[in-house]
Amino acid sequence: MRLLPHPATEDIELTEVLRALSDPVRLEIVARLSVAGEMTCTVAGDDLGVHKSTASHHYRTLREAGVVITKQEGRLKYMSLRRDDLQARFPGLLDSILSATHPRLPVPAQP
Repeated sequence: MRLLPHPATEDIELTEVLRALSDPVRLEIVARLSVAGEMTCTVAGDDLGVHKSTASHHYRTLREAGVVITKQEGRLKYMSLRRDDLQARFPGLLDSILSATHPRLPVPAQP
């Protein structure tokens, strides 16, 4: 399994994270990942109402902003949230955004 390029934890910028999360489609992808943990891009993009190329653009934007990490195994790409990295850089940010936009999502327990 190979990792696609993504920023190091210390290089994640608040403005890029907020820009990535400002789009409703990307926010929905993040909400789905917060519940599922890890998903293939195909499953994460189901029922989003966007073309495959548009979904790919959203995945890349989230990855380049440091919100998700993407691993490729053969033809499949697996995405998961970089929750720990985001928590280290911007404590409480991701959970605050998700609880404000998706109040019914379970909030993970903090260590």
